[in-house]
Amino acid sequence: METNKTRKKTTPVSATDHLKDILLQHGRVPPQAVDLEEVVLGAMMLEKDAVNAVIDILNPDVFYKDVHKKIFTSIQELFANSEPIDILTVTNKLKSNGDLDIVGGAYFISQLTNRVVSAANIEFHARIILQKHIQRELIRISTDIINKAYEDTTDVFDLLDNAEQGLFSVSETNLRRSFSTMPDLIKEAIQDIENAKNSDTNLRGVPSGYTELDRITSGWQKSDLIILAARPSMGKTALALNIARNVAVEFNRPIAFFSLEMSSVQLVTRLISSETYLPADKLRRGDLADYEWQQLNSRIAPLVAAKLFIDDTPQLSIFELRAKCRRLKQQHDIQMVFVDYLQLMTSGGENRGNREQEISNISRSLKSLAKELDVPVLALSQLSRNVESRPGSKKPILSDLRESGAIEQDADMVIFIYRPEYYGMTEDEEGNSTVGQAVVSIAKHRNGTLGDVNLRFVGQFARFEDLESSRKKPDDLSPNQNFEVQTKTVSSKMNDDTDYYPESGQEEPPF
Repeated sequence: METNKTRKKTTPVSATDHLKDILLQHGRVPPQAVDLEEVVLGAMMLEKDAVNAVIDILNPDVFYKDVHKKIFTSIQELFANSEPIDILTVTNKLKSNGDLDIVGGAYFISQLTNRVVSAANIEFHARIILQKHIQRELIRISTDIINKAYEDTTDVFDLLDNAEQGLFSVSETNLRRSFSTMPDLIKEAIQDIENAKNSDTNLRGVPSGYTELDRITSGWQKSDLIILAARPSMGKTALALNIARNVAVEFNRPIAFFSLEMSSVQLVTRLISSETYLPADKLRRGDLADYEWQQLNSRIAPLVAAKLFIDDTPQLSIFELRAKCRRLKQQHDIQMVFVDYLQLMTSGGENRGNREQEISNISRSLKSLAKELDVPVLALSQLSRNVESRPGSKKPILSDLRESGAIEQDADMVIFIYRPEYYGMTEDEEGNSTVGQAVVSIAKHRNGTLGDVNLRFVGQFARFEDLESSRKKPDDLSPNQNFEVQTKTVSSKMNDDTDYYPESGQEEPPF
């Protein structure tokens, strides 16, 4: 009697058997398609084309009956060894594996082929089998979550992590995109070329709003992963916000911005400062003169109407990001995704202990997300301290990307921000002033050329501008001449700020 108990404890229970026990307790039968399983297995032993049609769709675990799993495993092994697949070879393979008697002998194998009328619809049948398997997996995962949620000893955050991991595993393992044929791909490529020809601009992708940058990139391209990297205080969040603003306001395209570092209100305050030319510290204090309140109200209208969706969930996992982006794509047809920043994300998987592997997993997942949604994904990234310790020029290079070389490999484009003024370099080699200058350097471009783009950085407004446009004083921001007292107040306040007065040799004030 003791031996039987021991045997019962050591006998492994499959996920399917566990699910059967769960559902039978509630008087329900698990989702299944046993008849289709028999038809598919029979067709694979009759026609070679049938094997090629479904061998990459199915795997042994998707079959409901254990005997069918063993038969498919034998077929899979024969296919892997490039051996012929028919009733005799499958029977011999099962016999060599010691599974022939378990599945019902050679007679049962021959009976499978008798049910096959035609293999014409085998791929459709295989996808039904896969759907039933996914249903069973979702039931199993949900049941485990429910049972663990009732236990007082369960850590709720571990439970959330396991739930994410289980659901992500189901989608990653089973929901694969099939191949496309050349006629379809050629047709799509020609359509893209025609759209580019008929377009009012030369941009094939999502425009950044910066003339020289768009000239090099032709806009941010669909399914591309763009890494925007810089050392702290270089302005990478400001540039990302400026680009997001340009896309949403100037080109009226829906944008998703995920901020893991700053709150959504802080980001919007930055946007307001950049849009209205009012310093962010004055906005935080509410220390605005009457004309500045008028300026604020008149300039924020474009931001109010912008289709810019900001999510400031801290420690966002890649699973959550994927789910939220899918929802935004479905509901609002977002055209670009921003992530600020990559190193603050979590993978929510098994590699959490190894930071380098976790970052590699995150970067790969971001690239997969870009391909899945067919939109560009721009992710911010930190640089290592090697930049600071390097003698001479502090301009970043690809090896400065922090924590993982996978970021460089997965990215379609890597962009660095470099401001010489930050390191005390006020003149370049030719003696030209670098005050207020920012160099946006394209260090990797998988589908285009490399190059540097010079922009004007206005620190007090967290704003990047084209060099030409930054020299132009916005007409609608000039003080109203009907308010003499307010005009004098502007002048006296700006005397305290020599950064923007002609007497100091600098640019004119932006308002």
